Formats: sequence, C-alpha cells, structure tokens
Amino acid sequence: MHTNVTELFANLWENYLTVTPSADKIHALLGSSQQDDVINDHIALRTFNLPEIGLEKLAAHFLALGYVEGGEYHFESKKLYAKHYEHPDANVPKVFISELLLEKCSPQLQQIVKNLVAQLDPAVTTADNFLYSGRHWPIDQATYQTLLTESEYAAWTAVWGFRANHFTVSVNALSNFETLDSVNQALKKAGFALNTSGGEIKGSPDVLLKQSSTLADEAPVEFTDGTAMIPSCFYEFARRFPTADGSLYRGFVAASADKIFESTNAR
Repeated sequence: MHTNVTELFANLWENYLTVTPSADKIHALLGSSQQDDVINDHIALRTFNLPEIGLEKLAAHFLALGYVEGGEYHFESKKLYAKHYEHPDANVPKVFISELLLEKCSPQLQQIVKNLVAQLDPAVTTADNFLYSGRHWPIDQATYQTLLTESEYAAWTAVWGFRANHFTVSVNALSNFETLDSVNQALKKAGFALNTSGGEIKGSPDVLLKQSSTLADEAPVEFTDGTAMIPSCFYEFARRFPTADGSLYRGFVAASADKIFESTNAR
C-alpha cells in the first residue's frame, strides 16, 4: 500500500486524465494564472459489496495513510451504500467510496458480477496501484448492456474497474470565482455539458454543501468483441459552507450525491 498520500493522489489523477481529457481543460479554465488554486475537494470510488473487493478493501488504502471514517450514506433506489473518509489535515482531499448491494439486485446481475470478480487475483487488492488499476476481467458488449438495463452503476463499474470516477474542484479555494453558479456559467460558455439531474446545482447553504458536475467524457473501452465509446469519468465542483463552529462542513449530502452518480449515465 502507498505510504505517501500525495503520491497516491498524483497517480489517481494521472489515471483519471487518461479517460477524462476534459479535466485538464477545465483545470486550466478555472485556475488563476497567479497560483495553482484548483484544489481537489474529494474523489469518489465505486465497487461491489463482495468480500474480495468490498468498500472496506478500498478504504484500507486510505486508513493506512491516516484517514478516518466520516459519515455513511444510503441510496435506496440505486441499491448503494457509501462511506466517506477524511484526513486529519483538512487540506488533504476527502474520499467517498460506494458499493453496489448485490443482494438487492436480480439473480442474473449477481451472477454476472460474481463471475467477473472471480477472475481477479486477490493479491491485487493490497497492491500499491489497486485504486487506479482499472478493470481486471474480460467483458463483452452484451454483458455490459445486460448490466446497463438494470443498473448504470453496475455497468460502469464492470467496464471501468478501480479508478476515481471523479475529482472535485473546491470552489471555496478558487481566486477567480466566488460562487458555484459563476463556475457553472464559465463551464457552459466554454462548451462543457453539465449534469442537470435534480437541477444544475444540487444542495444549498441550508445543508452546508452545493455541488454541480459535468457529464462524463466518453472514452474507448476494449470489449472481447470490439471497442465501444462508453461514458468514463467526470469533474465535480463543490462549495462548502461553515458549520456552527466556523469550520467548513466536511461531509456529504445523500440527496445530492444520488444525482451526482448520474453524471456517468449512458446517453
């Protein structure tokens, strides 16, 4: 496992850029020329709740770097469970990890996922690069479509494997933008499509967090029966508000996150 949190995030970022070329352009668009003020608020990772690769297997990599567990979140309609993790140093990005609750899915989906995961070498889950190692099993296009019919999340995770599905710009840290709305306007003006599910901006000062996100880029996926363009990863933007003690809220809002998941939906 990684011993250095900076190195881990640098590797996660490089891996994310390989399938999310828009992120580099957005980074340049929002940053000021005086300083690097595009600060990463958090990343998110996805998995299935199988013992070999469940949420806790991914979290172990962050716990080893000093992270502690934050809140837990339930997404009934999407059949997901999630936790967030934070570092004692508030400047280190937070981490949001979710898992699909297979027992709530159809027997067909459960069997497909179990068959895929059975091909993974258990040793990979403790390797340094596990969190950005991608997919560890072959899959054909019909299997992807079958998963997609029931669960966008299952289909995405089956084809992309282990990687950050988004990074998040901390709007609080930007010099050139004061509000999330002004960030969104700049993105749209530059031609980036935003996720409008649940509204362009999810959340409010009342829940101490406002979020928006782009729609995922599309990138080529190698299937056993050819290559297809599939939604890959997206960029999120978060504006946090102070809690009663004056410190910025560090948690997440399930109702907003529920809609952010849809940034990777097939379209």
